[in-house]
Amino acid sequence: MTSRTTRFTRRSILKGAAAALATPTILPASVFGANAPSQRVTLGCIGMGLHGIGWNLRGFLKLDDAQVLAVCDVMKSRTENASTMVHKAYGNEDCDAYADWRDVLARRDIDAVMISTPDHWHVPMSLAAIRAGKDVCCEKPTYTIEQGRVLSDTVNKHKAVFQTSTEDRSIPVYHRMAQLVRNGRIGRLQSIHVTLPTGSVKPQPPNFAPVPDGFDYDMWLGPAPAAPYATNRCGNQEWRNIFDYSGGKFSDWGMHQVDTAQWANDTERSGPLEVTGEGEFPDESSLYNTAMEYKLHYKYANGVDLHIESGGTSLRFEGTDGWVGNEGWRKPLKASSQKILDSVIGPDDIQLFTCAGGEHRNFLDCFRSRKAPYFPAEVGHRCATVLHIGNISMRLGRKLQWNPDKEEFIDDSQANAMRSQPMREPWTL
Repeated sequence: MTSRTTRFTRRSILKGAAAALATPTILPASVFGANAPSQRVTLGCIGMGLHGIGWNLRGFLKLDDAQVLAVCDVMKSRTENASTMVHKAYGNEDCDAYADWRDVLARRDIDAVMISTPDHWHVPMSLAAIRAGKDVCCEKPTYTIEQGRVLSDTVNKHKAVFQTSTEDRSIPVYHRMAQLVRNGRIGRLQSIHVTLPTGSVKPQPPNFAPVPDGFDYDMWLGPAPAAPYATNRCGNQEWRNIFDYSGGKFSDWGMHQVDTAQWANDTERSGPLEVTGEGEFPDESSLYNTAMEYKLHYKYANGVDLHIESGGTSLRFEGTDGWVGNEGWRKPLKASSQKILDSVIGPDDIQLFTCAGGEHRNFLDCFRSRKAPYFPAEVGHRCATVLHIGNISMRLGRKLQWNPDKEEFIDDSQANAMRSQPMREPWTL
């Protein structure tokens, strides 16, 4: 926890000393203790779009032991909005606004960063932050399998605290679901059924236009291929439907529901052996090219089958002695019997790590304890990999064999080449 640098002059020091002699010193209680300014975790927030402001920035502003010192976005209007929000929350004007994220990392008075950018920027920014000595809370998912592996290895090498930023592991219904399955309340797990949202926008051609004033479009593209600006490329998460920047609704929502599947299946640090995926993709005239609808089947070494299809949001775990799950995001738990719903997870049962306060609270706690957060880099990478190999299977239109230990496809050079993506110069990992 560092404090903001202040410039002192001889005159200001003498003036302050004289004032101190003339006036009794009465300091508020907030100056001392765990939430004193000198003890707060200082943060820089990068990416000030809808989720960056509405969820991540707002989430950290609610926590007394955090202090946001910098906000950054390639769009000037967003940084202005974000800095105004921070100043209003703190009653000061101590938050600086930046257009270049590297300026945030250069600040020695910032302990950690919150990254809320499009997916193709997640890992490059996280790696740079870790190498600059910062801890990182970063939105999901990783952009490629290769990037996820480099990220996890770098976190371990630098002993950094890295949180894959999702709330699911703190949501009672998903935590409860995973604990019931892991503790055998439905018998031996046999199959998992996951439903994820269908692609949210209709296919459409690019709407080319001049780059708006106050928008650093080249920095927005960053390591992605050069492409002419189009109004429907960058706005309101439309980028999520383009493989140059993301993996579609499938990889976005999959990081929520599939993480619970991996958690309950006790494969959160491994993965499946086989995937067969079918996807419905827009035609070549569309700017958007990720799967709109999809259906996938994975096989795990423990005999569990994972089925994923588009059309909503739900989870269902089926075992030899019953089933448990829910229908709809955060909806109530359901099961094949009241006995399962009423089952008590005792002190001798498997206790899955969570934090009721959510990912931001958990990140700050782990910043201090130096323990791994509830969704660390390796686990986030493994979850994203399930989705990446699914996308690769859908794009190639065939079944693929996967080795989760070596993190490579078996005897398939074409699929293996898709584990990574070239980066536009001068950006590298």
